Amino acid sequence: MHPPLTLHRHPMCAEIIELFQKCHNDHPYGKFFGECTDLKIKLDKCFRQEKAVKRKANFEESKKLKERLQVLRKEAAETENVM
Repeated sequence: MHPPLTLHRHPMCAEIIELFQKCHNDHPYGKFFGECTDLKIKLDKCFRQEKAVKRKANFEESKKLKERLQVLRKEAAETENVM
């Protein structure tokens, strides 16, 4: 099973998505008997790569936010001690 095949949500895989959808349209019965399996495998690999890229970007973003939060907490603790 794959996520919804919307091009705007999966820009890295747009070309493969279009080919996969074209294959399904061109082979309405063959798709049930493995006609589009090779494209499905490529699509799954592309989705995995895309997810890995997003995961890495999210992790980097969370590291930056954690560092910023630590600085803010430290500043808040210092101002509390001063008063």
